[in-house]
Amino acid sequence: MPFKNCEEFLKETLNSIINQTYTSWELIAVNDHSEDNGIELIQADFQDKRIQILNNKGKGIIKALQLGLENTKGIYVTRMDADDIMKPSKLKELKEAIDTSKEASVAVGLVHYFKSDGSEIGNGYLKYQDWINNLAIKKASFKEIYKECSIPSPSWMMKMEVFKKIGGFNPEIYPEDYELAFRMYQHKLKVVSTKKVVHLWRDYELRTSRTDENYKDNRFLTLKVNSFLKLDYIPSKKMVLLGAGKKGKTIAKLLIASKVKFDWVCGIPNKIGHNIYNQILKSSKEIPSNCQVIVAIATKEELARIKQEETKSNLYYYFC
Repeated sequence: MPFKNCEEFLKETLNSIINQTYTSWELIAVNDHSEDNGIELIQADFQDKRIQILNNKGKGIIKALQLGLENTKGIYVTRMDADDIMKPSKLKELKEAIDTSKEASVAVGLVHYFKSDGSEIGNGYLKYQDWINNLAIKKASFKEIYKECSIPSPSWMMKMEVFKKIGGFNPEIYPEDYELAFRMYQHKLKVVSTKKVVHLWRDYELRTSRTDENYKDNRFLTLKVNSFLKLDYIPSKKMVLLGAGKKGKTIAKLLIASKVKFDWVCGIPNKIGHNIYNQILKSSKEIPSNCQVIVAIATKEELARIKQEETKSNLYYYFC
């Protein structure tokens, strides 16, 4: 559990760990250069032999996670955010899900957003919450992985030997939870779900994901495109990019930089025929058969139409 300047929430977070129904745990709490009294709070109020406090030798969440993992002795591993809350049976539920599954090596639970002041959660966050949870319930966490991070950091547990085998926290690529989800996908890990809410995700203005430079572009297109080219791109198939908005243009630049040849199509009549980055835009009605299609369109209407027009001969990857 990395922590930085979250003294306001630490007591509630740590109490949720102390009160777990599964009691054989260790917490490696890594201080990432806090400027508040978080360390003093832990030392004064949580004198528990299961809690170890370390100071980050580097800087940032990834360095803190790496240091924490180096000092972990457990057979199972999960991550905690220092401003969130574990449901009382979280560790028990996730561990039992792994232990009772014959093939799964990753257990995930459902998440629930909340605000300390009781105010309403934004619609975008609620949609993300519901999307993650629905995928988990259906055991389909990798089905739409190019849309968003489908296995966020506080929702998983796996055996340490499996975690280290897929690289642990080694890659220094942000967002670190999304990059890890892609590695789970790459290694074809089987996922089992508790189908219960195990983690309460606190939303507030100063949350790291809202303020840290590493998370400022929530589209994360570079990570998505690089992962696609590594994991799913088939050079023998024609590549098609659908969408010429801001997201489509960014993806086009990344494909061009990677020297990937592609047809660029869109459904907006007044854009068809335009030359962008030395690519002539074609009509989306001209998508050939037996190709790979990156879908980078934004409106619900367009997405619904494309899904209706999907053909079995093509492979569709939704980046939106």
